[in-house]
Amino acid sequence: MTGDASKQAGGRRCRIVLTEDDEPVRNRLATLLRDWEGADLIAECATLAQSMAAIDKLQIDLLITDLKLPDGHGTEAIRRLRAAQPDAEAMVISVLADETTVLDAIEAGASGYLLKDAESIDLIEAINDLMSGRSPISSRIARVLVRRLGMANRDSQPGEQAKNLLTLREMDILWGIAKGFTNAEIAERLGISRQTVPVHIRNIYRKLEASNRAEAVFEASRLGLIRL
Repeated sequence: MTGDASKQAGGRRCRIVLTEDDEPVRNRLATLLRDWEGADLIAECATLAQSMAAIDKLQIDLLITDLKLPDGHGTEAIRRLRAAQPDAEAMVISVLADETTVLDAIEAGASGYLLKDAESIDLIEAINDLMSGRSPISSRIARVLVRRLGMANRDSQPGEQAKNLLTLREMDILWGIAKGFTNAEIAERLGISRQTVPVHIRNIYRKLEASNRAEAVFEASRLGLIRL
């Protein structure tokens, strides 16, 4: 792993809230994050209520959350985070891998989705990937999304309105997002300024009514704009 993408502007470390009701799992993940120089673990939560309180009170860069909590569902915390702190990111770590749960989490605003069987090093790498602009997902989750997108795309063609929704440049950038490229990699491949890529991405989000990269790719595929 090269560099530490979790470091924020000015060298500030990534401020993380961890929500996990299983105490041994929570302790293991918390130990990993506390021992990692790229993170400040600012809250450890065992319930949805605790997670909601942390989101309301603390400035957060990343929420790492389980989904099945004793007093609710982790997607509720993700939605609260998106509404209260739209620049923050959310990543799911769960044993749940069914299609409905995965799609609900992504539509709520999760930019990453890891299964709990991932090795410890995967968590750190996933955080770095996510804070670099990628959407880290476990291979089983990727298969769920590909299967769902394949069903949505079957025998479908984009309508005239969908065809004209994005500009050619925005379509180029959307393909870069779908392939998991960072903003810098997209800029280099397209020969454009790095500063213009976030502007195009914000326009893509607005036009597709998406809040993150995974959701933008899902919506574009659902509309028939791209095929994965």
